[in-house]
Amino acid sequence: MSLRTLFHFAVAAHYWFGCWYDWNYVVIPKRVHNMGESFGFSGKFKFLTYWNACLQSMFFTICFLNDIIGTNENIPKKTPWIRKLKDTILCTLAFPISMFVGLSFWGIYLLDRELIFPKAISPYFPHWLNHLMHTHIMVTILIEMCLSCCRYPSRKRGLTILSTVMVSYLIWLLVIYYYNGFWVYPVLTVLNVPLKAVFFLGNLGISVMLYILGEKINNALWDNTFKNAKKA
Repeated sequence: MSLRTLFHFAVAAHYWFGCWYDWNYVVIPKRVHNMGESFGFSGKFKFLTYWNACLQSMFFTICFLNDIIGTNENIPKKTPWIRKLKDTILCTLAFPISMFVGLSFWGIYLLDRELIFPKAISPYFPHWLNHLMHTHIMVTILIEMCLSCCRYPSRKRGLTILSTVMVSYLIWLLVIYYYNGFWVYPVLTVLNVPLKAVFFLGNLGISVMLYILGEKINNALWDNTFKNAKKA
């Protein structure tokens, strides 16, 4: 087993374990916070953090399978379907959403942790799991960007995929508020309606910028490889 394959296997197992542990063992009493007691309607899937953890689990599993039955050639003559799937997910979802989740969480946390991760829930949410969900995701996806030579789809197609997922999640937040009567993220409770609209649009804009950042990083790392392949 190559180091790349071992890395993909270990990271996939790491995230699958985190999702499983969170789902089965993280229980916050309702008296402690509104987010408690199985988190009400929709369970853990009300959080983009959990969406992303599941996404990373599946993505790195696909990376592992690509190591086994696909190819890691920089410019393969014939690209297997699983390599195409891996590259598409990396470019359009895995990188931008991981970076969005990590940067937005720690950005708000540093501003005022009560707006994103109240102290009251700390005893019920392990420190290691917090870092798995909000720190490791950025580290592992950046490593994968450095390992993977992938052709980004057209910007229109890539942003359509990303925007569809992000807008779906924002709509999901509104649905949850309709059924539960409270906002998933405490920061939304201190914003009026116009500021909520600005917050939602701002988050969508940030995710678009992170997609473009991933595109720039990929070009910086692999542009010479693409040019040499054209000359050959």
